[in-house]
Amino acid sequence: MFAVKRRDYRLGRRGLEVAVALVLGVVPFFASTPATYAQATRTWVSGTGDDANPCSRTAPCKTFAGAISKTAAGGEIDALDPAGYGAVTITKSITIDGTGTLASILDSGVNGIIVNAAAADVVVIRGISIQGAGTSRGLNGIRFIGGGALFVEDTDISDHQFAGIDFEPSAGGQLFVNNVNIRSNGNGSVPSPDTRAGIYVNAGSGATVTVDHATLQDNPYGVYARNNAFVSVRNSVISNHSVIGVLTQAQTGTAETNLESVFVNSGNTGLSAGGLGTTATMRISNVTVVDNSFGIFTGSGGSVVSYGNNRLAGNQGGNAPSSTIPQQ
Repeated sequence: MFAVKRRDYRLGRRGLEVAVALVLGVVPFFASTPATYAQATRTWVSGTGDDANPCSRTAPCKTFAGAISKTAAGGEIDALDPAGYGAVTITKSITIDGTGTLASILDSGVNGIIVNAAAADVVVIRGISIQGAGTSRGLNGIRFIGGGALFVEDTDISDHQFAGIDFEPSAGGQLFVNNVNIRSNGNGSVPSPDTRAGIYVNAGSGATVTVDHATLQDNPYGVYARNNAFVSVRNSVISNHSVIGVLTQAQTGTAETNLESVFVNSGNTGLSAGGLGTTATMRISNVTVVDNSFGIFTGSGGSVVSYGNNRLAGNQGGNAPSSTIPQQ
């Protein structure tokens, strides 16, 4: 009995030593280490938040960049109130939604949103105002370098040096633009090639772009479809363009645009295809081109094909497409 009691006493003393070690060593270590949080499927940002928070509904983060690292791939970041949530780089599938909150990004001197994700990733930008105003204007509202698909919905993009949306994937990629206003971009020096457009598309291989219910105003180019770009625009207005409303041309590969129910007015040249020698095709149906310095221009390798139901008037010249084909 005595031996047993002595062994129990020694075990208790050893436990006490371990406890003391924890208190003196391990506890201060944890106390000085910032809290870490598991990634959540849905996170939140607020103008009164803090990026040290877990980005939960009751403890939101302050910026999109702060929230994205705490949001799981395929998850969603939602804005709680009107605020500027800062520029962000996206490298995974995610949705950023500011619907109904007047959420914004003020990206003076930088790109508002950069998307550089994997080939199968899907990114959704919804309900955000992306403004490049400031002492140094923002570069591009949204710059897409890589990813599977980008959806831009119910969004305003303005006041950038170059493009509202610069879509330049190295391989493939899809862009869907719906109910978007893109205005007053292209205020910077002229780059080569000239990307100062509402929407600029230039791809390493075939990239497809669909634009529906968009207003593109006061940009040097409304839509510029370049190498390996296949662009469809419908139910949209393109106006006050200082260079060309819709330009389709290719230096490598081919380029193609299809316009349906589009109004192009009050700019320099309304529509233009070709000019770099490689095949560039534009097809127009129910398109109105009015009050431009020049209506339609066709350059080397280009063609503007009409379905015979378009209206060209009030332009100082260029009131005829390359050819007209019957509607099928």
